[in-house]
Amino acid sequence: MTHLHYHTCNLCEAMCGIEVEHNGDDIHAIRGDKADPFSRGHICPKAVALQDLHNDPDRLRHPVKRTADGWVPISWDEALDETAQRLHDIQRAHGNNAVSLYLGNPTAHNHGALFMLLPFTWALNTRQRFSATSTDQLPHQLATYQLFGHQALFPIPDIDRTDYFMIIGGNPLVSNGSIMTVPDVKNRLKALQSRGGKLVVVDPRRTETAQLANEHHFVRPGTDVYLLLALVQVLYAELLVAPGRIDGLLDGKQTLEKLVAPWTPEKVAEAVGIPAETIRTLAREIANAPSAAVYSRVGVTTSAHGSLSAWLVYVINILTGNLDRQGGVMFTNPAFDVVSMSGLSGDTGSFDDYRSRVNGYPEFGGEFPVTAMADEMLTPGRGQIKAFISHAGNPVLSCPDGNKLDRALSGLDFMVSIDFYINETTRHADIILPPTGQLEHGQFDPIFQAVAVRNVVKYTPPLVPRPEGMLHDWEILLGLTSRLNRLNARSRRNRLKSAATDRLIRTLGDRGIIDLGLRLGPYGSGGKALAELREKGLHTLPKVAWRLLRGNSGGLTLKRLEAAPHGIDLGPLVPMLPQRLYTPNQRINLVPALYNRALQGLPVPDAPQGNELLMIGRRHLRSNNSWMHNSQRLIKGKGRFNAMLHPVDAERLGVQEGADVLISGSAGSITLPATLSDDIMPGVVSVPHGWGHDRAGVQLGIARSTAGSSINDVLCTERVEAVTAMAQLNGIPVTLAPA
Repeated sequence: MTHLHYHTCNLCEAMCGIEVEHNGDDIHAIRGDKADPFSRGHICPKAVALQDLHNDPDRLRHPVKRTADGWVPISWDEALDETAQRLHDIQRAHGNNAVSLYLGNPTAHNHGALFMLLPFTWALNTRQRFSATSTDQLPHQLATYQLFGHQALFPIPDIDRTDYFMIIGGNPLVSNGSIMTVPDVKNRLKALQSRGGKLVVVDPRRTETAQLANEHHFVRPGTDVYLLLALVQVLYAELLVAPGRIDGLLDGKQTLEKLVAPWTPEKVAEAVGIPAETIRTLAREIANAPSAAVYSRVGVTTSAHGSLSAWLVYVINILTGNLDRQGGVMFTNPAFDVVSMSGLSGDTGSFDDYRSRVNGYPEFGGEFPVTAMADEMLTPGRGQIKAFISHAGNPVLSCPDGNKLDRALSGLDFMVSIDFYINETTRHADIILPPTGQLEHGQFDPIFQAVAVRNVVKYTPPLVPRPEGMLHDWEILLGLTSRLNRLNARSRRNRLKSAATDRLIRTLGDRGIIDLGLRLGPYGSGGKALAELREKGLHTLPKVAWRLLRGNSGGLTLKRLEAAPHGIDLGPLVPMLPQRLYTPNQRINLVPALYNRALQGLPVPDAPQGNELLMIGRRHLRSNNSWMHNSQRLIKGKGRFNAMLHPVDAERLGVQEGADVLISGSAGSITLPATLSDDIMPGVVSVPHGWGHDRAGVQLGIARSTAGSSINDVLCTERVEAVTAMAQLNGIPVTLAPA
């Protein structure tokens, strides 16, 4: 019998509702859910490929252990017991920081894993923590922490009501948003233009989004900070600063005016590649539009001065009166409020509380940048990483200098991966713990609901029951947490406390935690319970949770949410300031000290010289970072693993269309076929991210058959972002020559 199941695709940030026609595991069709009030029937190729991932013969379905004779299956108890014991023994012998943890991008897409991260990291008690954050959005989080008091309090473009939308270094038609959950973005942008609004894209490549825009401006990679400084300078010089109703919340306006005064459009125009008068026009348009939203993403944040750039983007929105305003950039009021929940414990963020052992790089949010990871493994001494845990990540392909990390992983005493593939990273593991797949567990997106362009909430149950003998991510992490706590407990009191926490989480499960979060949220009925937690502290959470979950609730609950299989639209974004601020005085300091310091002595870069090109990355709609390349539906068609450069550069360098070129950087060289296009700025070469599945031991049949090389084999770990030392992935000087 054929059934219809309403689900949410979690393979990117869009939260697209899908309709799955199936008979048990046999999937007949996947379509967009037209009744989903948020995605409105939109679907991208990744959603259709869910069935490929579900049925992939290369996907692991039981724990495996690496032996001299290859990978062998083992039981869950054996796998979890050995993993916990090995980690415990290494920490006892070499110190807690000898064990490290890496979280990949898909971790944020899995609510169960997110819920268990805090107990798991407490059990590990190590400073050697890393994640995809420092190859992606860290500068955004640092800016929100500095300006608004919380590292996850992102202002989101009110795309459905804005009159002027500027995108710098972002390509939402491919990413489906990214720190802006926005399904059906193409039609939303067309609606902006239909109502008389304007879309402007600033990017070194005429991206898919730029091709739709009213205007596209090429910008030299890595110079966004100078463009943004000039925009702010024009706002002050031409008396266009008008913060509106939040003006009374601002400090530092005069300090900022003095800091940007030297950065005139004329000073930066040649370096940026945009004429001075065009820069002035852009500043005037942002200031004079009835409403405007300026948005930036990884093209900006992964450059040499990404922290300054991310801060300045928010500053421009503030100075022009577009923060917390309809049509500007606004804060969500999500049903499961991850911002306020983390704020209960005072965990609003941190920066530079301590530094990494080898390079002296600052921590952010309790993590070091991935640029420190390989050196921490390779450099002897107290605190050297001896054991490594990876969750849903493939840093060998997604972090700088993959070959260096390859060498580092091969020398570890122990490694465990929570992953369902043997990929370029997990092939080094001693034990792999595979969780259930995307269709075998429920789907709830607390992170992406918190950065959505509307207030929305949705829960979808599993499409199929999980296969016998498989565990969800949260159960794997809980199993390790419980065992580590028992091994580490030095007193009967600690053992009892650990056992009580274990019982609470197992009793609640991921569904119970969702239910509790909804009841405590702004649409639930747990206002008194939330006030009690704020007053008495998080140690009262178990007592409050049981009372709240057992009571009759008149507000939003998981049961009511499940009765709405297409999701619930909770309305457009609304003004949230000052009550949403987490700064000590509920004010916004426009010039936090670290940005003031970073601006001192900031040089104007020279244009590239000789045969040097600036390399940037590229993402495709049919992939997501370094995974999902094992689906025939996604990798079929015209090859996308090529080096894109301008015909002028090709002629100068003697490169022919389709011919192989050698791209060389400080970490190494890769070879790719060349594609010549006017869609790339002269002096720039674009290389797709996440390819290069040709390393020995990788058990991904389809992915290994593809061509392509890893862009990260060219990038070194020493070239880092100026403030945070996170990975610099864009604007990298390289040489290019016929292979």
